[in-house]
Amino acid sequence: MTNKKDLSERDICTKFITPALEKAGWDMQKQVREEVNFTDGRIYVKGNLTTRGKRRRADYILYYKPNIPVAIIEAKNNKQSVMAGIQQGLEYATILDIPTVFSSNGDGFYEHDRTAASGNVERTIPLDEFPTPEELWERYKRYKGIATPEVERISAQDYFFDGTSHSPRYYQQIAINRTVEAIAKDQERILLTMATGTGKTYTAFQIIYRLWKAGAKKRILFLADRNALIDQTGREDFRHFQNKMTVIKHKKIDKSYEIYLALYQGLTNYDEDKDAYREFSPSFFDLIIIDECHRGSASEDSAWREILDYFKTATHIGLTATPKETETISSTEYFGDPIYTYSLKQGIEDGFLAPYKVLRVGLNVDLEGWRPEAGKTDKSGQLVEDRIYNRKDYDRNLVIDERTEAVANKITEYLTKTNRFDKTIVFCVDIDHAQRMRAALANANSDLMAQNPKYVMQITGDNEEGKRELDNFLNPEERYPVIATTSKLMTTGVNAPTCKLIVLDSNIGSITEFKQIIGRGTRINMELGKTFFTILDFRNVTAWCADADFDGDPVRVKELREGDEFETPEDELADGEAIIDETGEEVLFDSPREPPEIITGGDIISDRRSKVYVNGVNVAILNERIQYMDDNGKLMTVNMKDYTREKVREQYQSLNDFLTKWHNADKKQAIIDELTQQGIVLENLKEAIDKEMDIFDMICYTAFDQPPLTRAERAKQVKKRDVFTQYGEQARKVLEALLDKYADEGIENIEDIKVLKVNPFDQFGTPTEIIKLFGGKQDYLQALSLLEKALYQAA
Repeated sequence: MTNKKDLSERDICTKFITPALEKAGWDMQKQVREEVNFTDGRIYVKGNLTTRGKRRRADYILYYKPNIPVAIIEAKNNKQSVMAGIQQGLEYATILDIPTVFSSNGDGFYEHDRTAASGNVERTIPLDEFPTPEELWERYKRYKGIATPEVERISAQDYFFDGTSHSPRYYQQIAINRTVEAIAKDQERILLTMATGTGKTYTAFQIIYRLWKAGAKKRILFLADRNALIDQTGREDFRHFQNKMTVIKHKKIDKSYEIYLALYQGLTNYDEDKDAYREFSPSFFDLIIIDECHRGSASEDSAWREILDYFKTATHIGLTATPKETETISSTEYFGDPIYTYSLKQGIEDGFLAPYKVLRVGLNVDLEGWRPEAGKTDKSGQLVEDRIYNRKDYDRNLVIDERTEAVANKITEYLTKTNRFDKTIVFCVDIDHAQRMRAALANANSDLMAQNPKYVMQITGDNEEGKRELDNFLNPEERYPVIATTSKLMTTGVNAPTCKLIVLDSNIGSITEFKQIIGRGTRINMELGKTFFTILDFRNVTAWCADADFDGDPVRVKELREGDEFETPEDELADGEAIIDETGEEVLFDSPREPPEIITGGDIISDRRSKVYVNGVNVAILNERIQYMDDNGKLMTVNMKDYTREKVREQYQSLNDFLTKWHNADKKQAIIDELTQQGIVLENLKEAIDKEMDIFDMICYTAFDQPPLTRAERAKQVKKRDVFTQYGEQARKVLEALLDKYADEGIENIEDIKVLKVNPFDQFGTPTEIIKLFGGKQDYLQALSLLEKALYQAA
């Protein structure tokens, strides 16, 4: 008879845990999921390559209804105690918003009930007393405050399922469930904060669908302020509403539908007598979803807020990646604190969003300022005002031709080193700047422009040719345009899944706008090789990353007081927020600010007459600095060697600790992976040290001040000692080839058995034939282990 202690964790699940669930009445097909990966594993950037970290995986998640999880089970083998998995389970339950956790080693279950009264939180129960689905559903209802049959009916409404494998990610599931439950309990204002690229529209669709199917909400309005957002929503996630849905266009109102998509601007003329939304009765809609609610609706005196006030009896849900909190504007004042927040940092940590690296470029005229020499005239022959100009002036008040060319040349140089067909967005100060940047990039890439003049396109609100190419730029299947120059039009509302380079040559004045711009690059497209992106920063804008509020929850700043003054539309424009018309194009305001500006399609047009244009200025790059995200989501500004030393010593207290772990590891790659997951980018450390040494020597040298050997020196020492005399001639040649491969590429590349498929090993035969030279796979692996011990014998 098999001893239980000899069983694997998987055997414990199969023989003990699963039968206990079946006995308790759980439907193994519909209510139980095993080995659930609920994150994708963080992406780590190694130079221009990436690797995935570990996924978070729960052994069992139990669902009362699909996508409504009520319990989690962590399994352990029988050599461990029954409660060994409880802390891991609790960590996962906190992330997944689940009330009950079980740990089991096959002897029974150790239970943690987050809803239990004091003193009864944890207990041990026998295998045959596992709770039924109804018992854990009662516990879930207690956890969520679901107190009446009507609230329960709405909260238990099924999700939409179209027969595909597409189901909500864990954070979408939490956002959907919390929102539906809150509305079932009559909460009237709800705010969901989810980072760009995390599927806010899909989340909104499932919320609407469940409430609509339950009959809790019968007429729903989805509001946005960009045509792209409305078109994309109707074409993709909301398409399942079919003939129940309409898009309001040209202010034509048809009251026979149940789901309405509309632009704010398509419902109002900023004139009470002509406002189209007034054709509906104030009680017509009972649910309104406000997309990108940090913009117009955040301001109390905006025309957009008037729409929400008119339909005040409806439930209002605000969606945003960046709640706006200033002295005068507050998203949270209107909607309340977020019912759920899924941040950029968390999305990157979970592996659902692409990480980024930053290349900061310092130009001499930016870092030192520029003062015109005596008698300096502009391009029209007028004297240039004698003062010191700096980054805030360039392209807004003062245009230096050579500066524009220097930026364009640096962008081109970067793409030449990486891939000249990587989709790139260049954010400029205004439309005039975007136009000039397009020309400078066209000149810098004249060879590719000759192949296709759409290689570089100006995509701004005033440029019809450019706007027509926006969809092609966003489409991963279309090669052209490759580079888009813009100002505000592409800061938000566009999905650019293959954008690999974001260039910042604009003075971005708020965290809100900065995060929206960063969001253009955070989508992942594994099929097309988009796993990270680069920010090329010419204006030190990425300093926002160091701000304490960059990736935290919004902190309410505005206090409601009688006589408060609110931002005007003109103030919003000054902050970089776009106001556009019913077609998503433009709204013009007479602003008293200098220089005079108008907004077109979200882009700023500065009056060219207010700018000074000069040339003949010496512009040069003074410094460059590459920064990578560390394991806490912050840009590393410390020396790479110092950072590595600190991280290694967090894990290994002494050189002896590291040597013991290294020598005992079956595969050195496992240690390399551990270091990578700590945020140590070994490729970047190699660049910083700039010597041909092994990863082992890099760590010993950097963290413990040991004199390093090069890979070639280590390989040469092994050959001198002639440690392979026990093997036949052909086997020895294979081992010598492995040593040469190590000297060229490092230890990680000889540990993978696939190396036997490539040159020069293919000269010895197939991998199977090579392994037979050693007597079999285990003998080959033993020989490889001997080789590794010989390599590190001196250490």
